[in-house]
Amino acid sequence: MFTNIDWLFFDIGSTLVNERRAYEHRFRELAQAAGVSFEKVYETALGFYRQNQKGDLETAKLLGVSLTPWHTEDEILYQEAVDCLSRLHRNYRIGVIANQPPGTAERLKGYGILKYIALVVASGEEGVEKPDKRIFEIALQKSRCLPQNTVMIGDRIDNDILPANLLGMHTIWIKQGLGRYWKFQNGRERPEAQINVLSEIVTLL
Repeated sequence: MFTNIDWLFFDIGSTLVNERRAYEHRFRELAQAAGVSFEKVYETALGFYRQNQKGDLETAKLLGVSLTPWHTEDEILYQEAVDCLSRLHRNYRIGVIANQPPGTAERLKGYGILKYIALVVASGEEGVEKPDKRIFEIALQKSRCLPQNTVMIGDRIDNDILPANLLGMHTIWIKQGLGRYWKFQNGRERPEAQINVLSEIVTLL
């Protein structure tokens, strides 16, 4: 399935980094602002995610409150990330394509994984964000690699898989985080492979 691959591109949130606590923090803040229970906010958001919508944003709109700031301090590296990247690094060049604020490389360094990553393309520094295909084209240009020789690995069908598919990149959907509830609407959204945890990538490739 995956032949002649030179570069692997990873998303960050819910791909390399576990965002569960950050989402729970946001849901608690939304609940407090709206005067409802955490459980109500969580279940409402989950319902939106199951309809291929951004659950936190749509829940905030429904409750008539503002979406609260994102708490990056609540993010933690997935347990398998270091071992996965260190093993893949032996055979592939690794990059990041992510909707992240400026300073992404420093945060990855803090996690201890920047040494495995040859290229970081973040929306906060490039001025364009996924699902806009231009951020993928920037990564391809900087890596000097053809789409057919790359794999995009991410948790979001709309942000990661669909635009990469449209550019001719190979794609792997990692079903972590709230993106795992996505329901396919057409063939263009379908990844070439689906996995549940990072450790499966090593076997797959």
